[in-house]
Amino acid sequence: MFERLTERLGSAFRNLSGRGRISEDNVREVMGEVQTALLEADVHVEVARQFCDEVARDAIGVGVTRSLTPAQEMVGVVHRKLVELMGPGDPQLVQASPGPTVILLCGLQGSGKTTTAGKVAAWLKQRGRSVLVAACDLQRPAAVEQLKLVVDQVEAEARGGARVAFYGEPDRCAEYGKAVGVAVAVARAMKAARDGRFDTLLVDTAGRLHVEDALMRELEGVRQSLQPHQVLLVVDGMAGQDALVAAKAFHDRLPLDGIILTKFDADPRGGAALSVRRVTGAPILFTGTGEKFADLEPFHPERVAGRILGMGDVVSLVEKAQQEVDEAEAQRVADRMARGQLTLDDFLGQLKTIRRLGPIKKVLGMLPGVGGMMKDLPIDDGQLDRVEGMVRSMTPREREDVRLVDQQKSRSRRIAQGSGTTAQEVGRLAKQFEQMQKMTQQMASMGAMGKFKAMKEMAGNASAGFPGLPSRGSTQTQSIKSRFKQRKKR
Repeated sequence: MFERLTERLGSAFRNLSGRGRISEDNVREVMGEVQTALLEADVHVEVARQFCDEVARDAIGVGVTRSLTPAQEMVGVVHRKLVELMGPGDPQLVQASPGPTVILLCGLQGSGKTTTAGKVAAWLKQRGRSVLVAACDLQRPAAVEQLKLVVDQVEAEARGGARVAFYGEPDRCAEYGKAVGVAVAVARAMKAARDGRFDTLLVDTAGRLHVEDALMRELEGVRQSLQPHQVLLVVDGMAGQDALVAAKAFHDRLPLDGIILTKFDADPRGGAALSVRRVTGAPILFTGTGEKFADLEPFHPERVAGRILGMGDVVSLVEKAQQEVDEAEAQRVADRMARGQLTLDDFLGQLKTIRRLGPIKKVLGMLPGVGGMMKDLPIDDGQLDRVEGMVRSMTPREREDVRLVDQQKSRSRRIAQGSGTTAQEVGRLAKQFEQMQKMTQQMASMGAMGKFKAMKEMAGNASAGFPGLPSRGSTQTQSIKSRFKQRKKR
């Protein structure tokens, strides 16, 4: 997300390098490039123009402090205005007392609303709130059955001890016709939520176009009868300008309390995220960042602004790690590493933990200063699948003592056949892990300074033996280093 925008903004700000102060001329020059970058990112044209005018007005004449360069001062101004553009944000779902809290989901057809209903239910379950998910989509064939499958999966897989249950009566509601049937479904769902003592009633409605007046009136009727505590619009983040037009039309007919932006990780432009608040007046509460039920992230404008400007988002990374990392297991592996006893089973466990945080490029992009370099990093998540396949094709004894693989070529061939790789790749992995084991064993007997130097050396050799990742001396790596040096000089 935002890769192209981050790169273009970085290029624009570098043009301020070497300037002694921020003047009207150089601000106008930079903001012209920024406006072009925003339009290329599919930001609404009026939003882009207003944003650049506001930044220019705030930046012109700003003094440059001794500790900052003009480019850094400008980044600070743009960051502040980006937060204002997308925020203020308060990514919370209300909780009424007495319950149940009623949350109404609406949106265009194909926006990912049913999947999002499952993600919201999982998010609430993780926070101890019991949820009844009601199917009120009587337009799309098999929509009720699909939602039931989603809810059953959430109940089985999502973390948390609270209940998540499904409610739907498609056959009985159909007797009354679709329009009346929705009203019947809503009334019965509310009664079921109260009788079952659920904390939250989450209502999934049919997807509809904003130009379909009859369906929009139906939605208004549902809102009138339910009196929901929150009305949330599910918007496809990749729909661009069409999503903004639809969101504004929904907000005009049905005052929205918040927006959930789906496919947030799939579009490198990100124009919808930067425009929807200004166009509709409704805040973005959550973003969908993947296909799993856990892939629903609260939207924090200040953190997203940091990602756009290449500052990273360490806070979100730490929060994600706290959810996914087993502290006791992490401590056990750390103790084994400190004693020089690391095995491939330990390595496989840590690899799985890292991958639960998300795609590797996404994780690295949340580190300060790394976001703008993502396109130059030859990282392939598919290669990690190959590494995992090789480890899983080894016997327990081979995982315990990887030297056996290096010493007997027949083992390498067997592992390669089992993992769909080559014997050379297996041998390379074995050698790399042997080096890592030797390093940890040496570190176990070192003092603090020695361990620090060894860790630096280990980091420098990190990619040397992983199949598909360039080694330190490869042509690809040297090319990347050259580009980084050129960037630094500019």
